[in-house]
Amino acid sequence: MFRRRPPLPPFPAGGLLVGGAARDWLRGVTPHDYDWAVPDPAAAARTLAGKVGGSAFALDEERGYWRVHAPGGVQHDFVPLPDDLTDDLRRRDFTVNALALTPERRVVDPSGGQADLRSRRLRMVSEANLRDDPLRAWRAVRFEITLGFRLEGDTEAAVRRVAADLAAAAGTLPLPAAERIRDELEVLLGHPDAAPGILRLEDLGLLALTLPELREGIGMVQGGFHHLDVFQHGVEALHQLLTRFPDADPALRWATLLHDVGKPRTRGTNPRSGRTTFYGHDRVGAELARAMLTRLRLPSATVDRAGALVRAHMAQLPSNEREARRFVHRRRPLLPDLLRLMLADREASRGPDSHPAIRHAYARAFERVLAALEEQPQAPRPLLTGEDVMGLLGLSPGPAVGQALRAVAEAQALGEVRTPEEARAFLLSRRT
Repeated sequence: MFRRRPPLPPFPAGGLLVGGAARDWLRGVTPHDYDWAVPDPAAAARTLAGKVGGSAFALDEERGYWRVHAPGGVQHDFVPLPDDLTDDLRRRDFTVNALALTPERRVVDPSGGQADLRSRRLRMVSEANLRDDPLRAWRAVRFEITLGFRLEGDTEAAVRRVAADLAAAAGTLPLPAAERIRDELEVLLGHPDAAPGILRLEDLGLLALTLPELREGIGMVQGGFHHLDVFQHGVEALHQLLTRFPDADPALRWATLLHDVGKPRTRGTNPRSGRTTFYGHDRVGAELARAMLTRLRLPSATVDRAGALVRAHMAQLPSNEREARRFVHRRRPLLPDLLRLMLADREASRGPDSHPAIRHAYARAFERVLAALEEQPQAPRPLLTGEDVMGLLGLSPGPAVGQALRAVAEAQALGEVRTPEEARAFLLSRRT
């Protein structure tokens, strides 16, 4: 069933390979992260680092946890060898992770994890273990998607109970730290099947604890170009993005999933046509996306870029080459990701107003933008400085200087001015 088992690095003296690394090796997958239980973590870490040319450092000196960053992005963690290995393994989350491997390749398997591996079954070691660390509920979804396994019935029921207790007003279980939930979601969103993973979070009651704003679109019919409700459309757009652009970075993935998150809060009705409207949903959605991703403690650069992409996703595509150059000039920092988001948005829409002619016009607009971007891959060097503008127009430092510089930059991008002299003439003509 599984591929041939890959080679393993030399075992540390007296050490065991435990957890996910043992699981992956049994599946025939080369681990990227190794967890070792050893008599002396500090010595084992320093020895390995010396052999492979990596760096060793203490994660938690009090508990004796050490880590080695090895070449190629491989990571080795070292923890003290437990007094009772079987008891230690039985405190883990799922049976497929409750495994250890000896240097002789003998498997220690107190919970039947090997049988579950063969059956591609994700089974809890115990419900008490899930409740001891509720983050394991999110991890269950991550493992389903990334390993291609399926929760067995009792485990799925236990995950649902954990989610319900986390959501209960009485707070019978503590919500995991945002950073820990973020790490699970980042791994999930980085997988090609991230879209089904989002649906699974919703199915199990975990999405309400994670991205409740996204759920506001459930059941909200859009019509027009859309055949799905607001929530399902966002998930389908993520699927379309990853199908076409599997290398999409986290900011683009988040922006695509959240691009219409502002629609439920901007829903209205056109008094003349009676049609549903979502005026300003791009602006509101950008604010919500920033708040949601900030709450999850994502890096500020990811938050800023995702928010900017959501804000720009309704940009009008150009109908001619001149408009395409202006589109590139005004949105250059977001390209080509903005086009990828807009394409995913479009391909996720199959409503009654969609037809081949519109899709063709959309494709032509994309081609114009890409051609303009290829023609001018970087912003041209400015023709004038702020001092030039102030001297020419008799201005003091202030917003008017910036406005003039932006006008010159756009005219330069459109090919209307090419030299400092033409730029000066352009500004003087605008004053009259």
